[in-house]
Amino acid sequence: MTAPPGAAASAGYPGGVAGIGGGLRPVEAASAGIIGGAEANSRPVTRPGEVLEAVPGLIVTQHSGEGKANQFFLRGFNLDHGTDIAILVDGMPVNMRTHAHGQGYADLNFLIPELVGAVAFHKGPYFVRDGDFASAGSVRIDYLDKLDRNIALTTLGRFGFRRGLSAASVPLGAGTLLVAGEAQAYDGPWVVPDALRKLNGVARYSQGTATDGFAVTGMAYWAKWNATNQIPERAVAEGIIGRYGTLDPTDGGETGRFSLSGRWSQSDAGGITRASAYVIRYRMNLWNDFTYVLNDPVTGDQFRQRDARVLGGGEISRVIQGDLFGLPMENEVGVQTRTDAIRVGLFNTTARRYRSTVLDDRVLEASAAFYYENRVRWTDWLRTSLGVRADGYTADVRSDTPANSGRARDGIVTPKLGAVFGPFADTEIYLNYGGGFHSNDARGVTATVDPASPLFTVSRAPFLVPSTGYEVGIRNRSVAGLETSLALFRLDFASETLFQGDTGTTEPSRPTRRFGIEWSNHYAVTPWLRLEGDLTITNARFSDRDPIGRRIPEAPTSIASAGLTFGEGRGWFGALRFRYFGPRPLIEDDSVRSKPTALLNGRIGYAFDTGTSLSLDVLNLTNARADQIAYFYASRLPGEAAGSAGRHIHPVEPTAVRLTLAGRF
Repeated sequence: MTAPPGAAASAGYPGGVAGIGGGLRPVEAASAGIIGGAEANSRPVTRPGEVLEAVPGLIVTQHSGEGKANQFFLRGFNLDHGTDIAILVDGMPVNMRTHAHGQGYADLNFLIPELVGAVAFHKGPYFVRDGDFASAGSVRIDYLDKLDRNIALTTLGRFGFRRGLSAASVPLGAGTLLVAGEAQAYDGPWVVPDALRKLNGVARYSQGTATDGFAVTGMAYWAKWNATNQIPERAVAEGIIGRYGTLDPTDGGETGRFSLSGRWSQSDAGGITRASAYVIRYRMNLWNDFTYVLNDPVTGDQFRQRDARVLGGGEISRVIQGDLFGLPMENEVGVQTRTDAIRVGLFNTTARRYRSTVLDDRVLEASAAFYYENRVRWTDWLRTSLGVRADGYTADVRSDTPANSGRARDGIVTPKLGAVFGPFADTEIYLNYGGGFHSNDARGVTATVDPASPLFTVSRAPFLVPSTGYEVGIRNRSVAGLETSLALFRLDFASETLFQGDTGTTEPSRPTRRFGIEWSNHYAVTPWLRLEGDLTITNARFSDRDPIGRRIPEAPTSIASAGLTFGEGRGWFGALRFRYFGPRPLIEDDSVRSKPTALLNGRIGYAFDTGTSLSLDVLNLTNARADQIAYFYASRLPGEAAGSAGRHIHPVEPTAVRLTLAGRF
């Protein structure tokens, strides 16, 4: 789970592990680690984003059609589609600022799991390379530069699941060319099928190594689908629709993502220099109807959200080796930039037909960050890090509602501190402290009136919202093959004010505090058998007092997972994966709660000497009638005299089997 001595998690460097120029390990945390690509792919998953559930304590779910971004839960946060978890693939940010559907929207459906070299994760705002959206944590996914063996596979499954993948790498000149293509279709158990259709491709040319080399990568992704959004429990109870039914069969979406990125690194006697850059063209249209006829009893409440942008940026850093009074020392300095040119809109629709415009804005948002960290090994049992990060943001909003146009500027400086004591008897103790932040939608920062009702004023949101985190942890490896870690954490947010993309207005919330405990265990019993078990318990509360209550809606209290993986090389292989997602308060006074979700997935397969393998995944093995997500809000069904508040759920799919025939050559 953790990097070997002398290695650190990379961002955009092949394999996910890169030397930092010497034997001095960077200060990490008990809740940080690196997961190899083979381990991440050994788990049966329903959708690509669930690869991230290899990160202990992270839940990845879905409340709509399979082409929409996942919903994430971590450390007592409902992270929505990515508000406070920073996700990067090959050094490119996945989170979208000032997005039509939600701030930090992180669509991972373009991910090809078989290309993943490593998943590096950090929890908490303690790390200088992590900025926007990283208060709860960050996940960096690195693709491979070269495949050990080329891959061709086909998967067929229940509910119309079909997937094909081919990936190959070949020598080209002094380097390696890697090419991969994927196509997938899925209908699901829904009365109105998901009708997901997606195409995905990757091409990369690389030379050298992670510390001395370069790579240029192109990616292309396109998808369209029908949305199977959450439905009111009362509609199911009254027999209006079934558990897998819908109240608006025209909901759905389409999206595309095209990127070009590059990385370069060079090491010398004084350290290592790294640079990366990217440009991404992104498009998305969503049609949703969450309240049915609450606002418009005649034509309905469906709306379209449009996001079209080009974003680009990069990072350059230098690790400098040195000494402090003869003690091993490293200094790391880096600069990050990002610019988004965005057109974002919200429109009232009926059956995807345009009715009226709520907003149609153009936004130019840019940021730059400087970070510095000093790392010193004082003794054989003590090493420390001292860092600082400075971020600056600007935005120019040009709204079709002139009163909401304007310019905004903000900045924040966040300190980062860490210390590691040990090892003592194969045990290390970690202390971490750091400041973090997330940005709010730039439209909410400049808005003065409600775009749907310009006679009503709205409060402007702060551009950058600070957070402060603390953690003490312990990691033990005294039992051969077993790594166990325990972390106590606390995270304070000054405010969780967010722009509500579904309505086009801002809704400031109150300050919050979360504290909890994480326990993670990974045991390599033999070379062919691995066990794991993780548990997170969190107390999440608003930190001020209000008569409506202190519970944070959708904040998970308990998350647990357990699993086993067996197999090595040829012969039988398989896995079992259990995931428990505990009940959550749905409103502030805790009078309405969600139900718990417990799911068991399994895999069994056989790898032949020829390089061919046949495997069977069984998803929701026990056929649990659970919910992927639950919300509490007001909606109005056709025929109802008035709106009614209640639970709205998105059910877990029933048991599904998927058979994969793969060839490696």
